[in-house]
Amino acid sequence: MCGIVAYVGPRDAAPLLLEGLARLEYRGYDSAGLAVVGNGGLRVHKDAGRVRALAASVPSRFPGRTGVAHTRWATHGVPSKANAHPHTDATGRYAIVHNGIVENAAELRAKLEAEGVCFASETDSEVLAHLIARADAPSLAEAVRLALSQVTGAYGLAVVDREAPGQVVVAANGSPVVLGLGDREMFAASDPAALVRHTRQVVHLDDGELAVLEARGYRTFTLDARETSKRPSALEGLSTEAYELGGYTHFMQREIHDQPETVARTLSGRLDDRFSTAHLGGLELDARQIRSFRRVRILGCGSAYYAGELGARLVEELARIPADAESASEWRYRNPVIDPDTLYVAVSQSGETADTLRAVQELRRRGAFVLGVVNAVGSSIARECDGGIYLHAGPEVSVTSTKTFTSTAVVFALLGLYLGRIRDLSPADGARLVDGLRALPGQITTVLGGEDLIDAAATQLAAASSSFYVGRGRGWPVAREGAQKLKEVSYRHAEAYPASELKHGPLALVGPELPTVAVVPDDELFEKNCSTLAEIRARSGPVLAVAHRRLPAELAETSILVPKNEPELDPILLGIPLQLLAYHAALALGTDVDRPRNLAKSVTVE
Repeated sequence: MCGIVAYVGPRDAAPLLLEGLARLEYRGYDSAGLAVVGNGGLRVHKDAGRVRALAASVPSRFPGRTGVAHTRWATHGVPSKANAHPHTDATGRYAIVHNGIVENAAELRAKLEAEGVCFASETDSEVLAHLIARADAPSLAEAVRLALSQVTGAYGLAVVDREAPGQVVVAANGSPVVLGLGDREMFAASDPAALVRHTRQVVHLDDGELAVLEARGYRTFTLDARETSKRPSALEGLSTEAYELGGYTHFMQREIHDQPETVARTLSGRLDDRFSTAHLGGLELDARQIRSFRRVRILGCGSAYYAGELGARLVEELARIPADAESASEWRYRNPVIDPDTLYVAVSQSGETADTLRAVQELRRRGAFVLGVVNAVGSSIARECDGGIYLHAGPEVSVTSTKTFTSTAVVFALLGLYLGRIRDLSPADGARLVDGLRALPGQITTVLGGEDLIDAAATQLAAASSSFYVGRGRGWPVAREGAQKLKEVSYRHAEAYPASELKHGPLALVGPELPTVAVVPDDELFEKNCSTLAEIRARSGPVLAVAHRRLPAELAETSILVPKNEPELDPILLGIPLQLLAYHAALALGTDVDRPRNLAKSVTVE
């Protein structure tokens, strides 16, 4: 959500800033802009709309070797040129770009207006430019520090000053900022994706930390003016190729088809044939500590939450330890009981999800042990947790999560196997699951080979204004994620229900105009699922089944077949066709597949 890029060095800043913004488009935005400092002036260019339109409209003469740029996702004020970033102070000396929310913006705005300041936008961010301009400070760094001392809320911030043309000041608090070290040049961004072409050495700012960037290097300090020492780390797991379509029409399609490779990477080095278990070196727990836990609680938002639901079932089934999943955005606003015997697991693809990050911080403050399951190496949640497991799924450019959802489910299978083998899972069952996990990449390839049939079935979903997704037992979290996918990319309403719940109310909606997508594994609940489908068909409801065997026509008009694995692992495969259904329904409807309206890849504000 929103993106920041900053540069200072010997090169022309504008092309570098625009290139960085293009690599951050996947985060979701509705306007964009940039500001450069050079030849004694500050130049700002911004507009509502896409980065490519911004790049096309930037004047041919836009000189400056220092600059900041931004993609905005509207929170305060509609998408417009006036509300787009960068924002400047009244004199046009300072320009700022800001991610996050200034919670006391109304109070600060009223105070500034009483002092005669005129605002040019409806945003909360603009107050920062005016606070910096009115700070009585000898340097840009000190002006930013004094301004931020008045602010309550979250920010990733980058500031330039026309009177300090070789300097950018950045700051982070609840919204990520990463510094990139180049050859006599410095970069900063809200996401390492913007840096991959120019550096492999990065520095992650901690909350409450600021940095001054100059071409020759950087220094970091805190809000109370204490100098800090930050050592660069290697930028891992990212490549420029990951941000290219590679022959596919959309990134969502590419990332669905990447899954045999990404699942193999998630599993790489983690399967132990000798002891029929998993290697999870990042847990930072020994067997005695693991046996002391009496419960597992998983926290996440959106698709990460649904993956957590699937994971909770896996952990409970394999390790025979009570496990549940909860929305992090709800959990953090109640007063939960923090049990020292509970292992908490925070799930976030980006590692920056604001609600999940705050939940982790609260858990740590109250003495809980927290594991992170994240994709982004070095992200805020990864750094906050006591231990964790990286997905190693590679960058996911499409806003809609596909390969990271699947890799998260695989990680939970590994965690369930690991915990189970320490507790009560037999060596024979461990070996069975190791073999099943090893078979997943090849079986995903088989599922993807049926895309043409899925494309045809998606047309029916696209034609309906609403649909049901149902599943039972292991299939229920899969159905929830499938409905989420369809809503996200096709803008068609989809509602997920446990199959057993239809007759307790929702069955009243079933009829010829409402299709049902049913997740029907060949397990102990197969006959129960078939009974539900018979009830739907008796009311002329169309049924599309994702199943291990072809269902008779009286139960399902269409059956999408998935190879059978071990029962505990089957949900991982059953979710793949639902991703393809959503993708092809979106294609049929002509929506913006990779950047759905109103959505952002990384939700870094509440």
